[in-house]
Amino acid sequence: MQAALQNYLARMQRVLDHIDRHLDDDLDLDALSSVAAYSKYHFHRQFTATFGLSVHRYIQLARMKRASYRLGYGDAESVTDIAMDAGYDAPDAFARAFRQRCGQSPSSFRRSPDWGAWLMAFGPLDNARRKLMQIIFTRDDVTIRDVPPTPVAIMEHRGDRATLGATIQRFIAWRKAAGLSPETSPTFNVFRSERCPAVAADYSMDICVGTDQPIDANDEQMKAGVIPGGRCAVLRYPGNTNNLEPAALYLYREWLPASGEEARDFPVYCQRRLSFSPEMAVPEIIVELFLPLK
Repeated sequence: MQAALQNYLARMQRVLDHIDRHLDDDLDLDALSSVAAYSKYHFHRQFTATFGLSVHRYIQLARMKRASYRLGYGDAESVTDIAMDAGYDAPDAFARAFRQRCGQSPSSFRRSPDWGAWLMAFGPLDNARRKLMQIIFTRDDVTIRDVPPTPVAIMEHRGDRATLGATIQRFIAWRKAAGLSPETSPTFNVFRSERCPAVAADYSMDICVGTDQPIDANDEQMKAGVIPGGRCAVLRYPGNTNNLEPAALYLYREWLPASGEEARDFPVYCQRRLSFSPEMAVPEIIVELFLPLK
């Protein structure tokens, strides 16, 4: 039974990978059911049952998410070209769909993205993709690395995690105004509390961007700091996620006691690097979790 389930999940993963690589193609049921090696008469029901989204809705969201990256991170392409690549025959149809999904027009999003609304808008797509990810970490997934100290600009989030989206929105607006693109300046999250502390108001996290540029002394949002260098246990997460707690628990509960290592006096943190170009179907986001060691 377990082997049959793994085979089923692998076939569905092939479909997601095919969609990612061929967003500009005609992704009809014939093509996708062939990739999965299932009958087209049942494939769409299987897909919906597995991911909680229809094939059509999944592809629509994937194309819209790619369009949002192109709007947010590139100024060279016209809205019309982005709309056509997203599968719309006219920019006004794309604009209506984009506003309905993201709460902003494409031109407004390009000028000043509401990233909090954006995170919620594409939550169903991210949730669908995670349904296949039954991740089991092993010792071979962890490497020990000497990392250099990294100067950063820090925005502190203190308080209920339910308000984190607003902090993320302010952070992204600040880094964009500062010209610190995610493609060239890595993002760090320093976890100073549990993901779900007993008292919600005790949640604490620093959101950082790698930069050595000076921070204005009158800047009330950001402060300068350093991610300290030294030895770290590094666990790379296979795909993007907003929940690294399972990976952190593996490092603390299983890897660290068996390793003979001792944790250093600095919180666990993660680094996110975004690799994106107009030629890519979706951006590649690399997520690594760091446990500082003595």
